[in-house]
Amino acid sequence: MDIKEIQNLIKFVAKSGASEVSLEMDDVKITIKTGEEKVATDPANYLQQLPPVASVMPAAPPVAPVPAAPVAAQAIETEESDKYITIKSPIIGTFYRKPAPDKPLFVEVGQQVNEGDVLCVIEAMKLFNEIESEISGKIVKILIDDSSPVEFEQPLFLIDPS
Repeated sequence: MDIKEIQNLIKFVAKSGASEVSLEMDDVKITIKTGEEKVATDPANYLQQLPPVASVMPAAPPVAPVPAAPVAAQAIETEESDKYITIKSPIIGTFYRKPAPDKPLFVEVGQQVNEGDVLCVIEAMKLFNEIESEISGKIVKILIDDSSPVEFEQPLFLIDPS
């Protein structure tokens, strides 16, 4: 079961009015709970609808976590990124580095960009939204792979304004 099917299942359960649904398949167990909670402290709030909650538990044992980077390495990385400006996604959608599959990339690492230059496009609901640079500077890092889903406010680019 892929993430799209899980999201559709959550939407379906939320619309159906069911309070809890459990689904077990070969390698996945999903439980979706919705609920209503009365708010007694403020009479203006009649009911507060809680969003659906989904928990996915794999049947196989989880893989051991990857050890975190040493604290010193994290501190150096934070100091370096503090001098850069982060361009974030203004919408949820799919990130593309090119205007079309047969066209060149909008920007490359090391490229100088000016305020208003198009850095990428984000597709949301079959609409392609151009994301423009907010500042002039040099592209230091591209934080997202081409054709990847992005969330609201997710960092996309690091730009050195100097």
